[in-house]
Amino acid sequence: MVRTWGHRENHAVERLGWLRAAVLGANDGLLSTSSLIIGVASAQGTHQAILTAAVAGLVAGAMSMAAGEYVSVSSQSDSETADLSRERSELSENPEGELKELAGIYMKRGLDKTLALQVAEQLMASDSLAAHARDELGISDLTRARPVQAALASAASFAVGAALPLVLALATPASHVVETVSIASLLFLALLGYVGARTGGAKVFQATIRVTFWGALAMAVTAGIGFVFGTQV
Repeated sequence: MVRTWGHRENHAVERLGWLRAAVLGANDGLLSTSSLIIGVASAQGTHQAILTAAVAGLVAGAMSMAAGEYVSVSSQSDSETADLSRERSELSENPEGELKELAGIYMKRGLDKTLALQVAEQLMASDSLAAHARDELGISDLTRARPVQAALASAASFAVGAALPLVLALATPASHVVETVSIASLLFLALLGYVGARTGGAKVFQATIRVTFWGALAMAVTAGIGFVFGTQV
């Protein structure tokens, strides 16, 4: 197959930043809110109490996901910035040593010494920091930490995931909330696992089964706790 210089391939790695946050957020929103609804319903809570708990869980969860993701990814971004600053100083103070270091990396990947030096020289002549960031530190534009993007993706995806069981609880009588939300949420979780696996290029069956199993376990435990506390009160 002949490819032109302008050909651009679509790789999963380009989506890893937002995909991880979005899948985690939607899964967490769906599972935590549905479990909360099932727990309150199992404790014989009123329809109003179920809806109040679901709305509170949606808002609190979305804010928590955004804050947690922002702090986590910001720490990664700070580490990357520190590494790049240190590398910039090393390039300024010892360019020859950095050239040999970069050439050594290419030699370990299979190039002979002469070719490795030529490649290192040309790449450093173009953008020495970018060359070392990519090949020495493993940092590139595709994998750079983006705290705001991750936080927004987590909050939005959590809210979308949490909205599904909330709508079901709103439209279902309190006496049937547990069954309706449990079955529908498991189906949504399976669908989420499937979509996440397909988008990320992972194995679909394993991802779907994994998400569904842990979702069912979480709902069962929460329902049991709600039933026990509802019986005792």
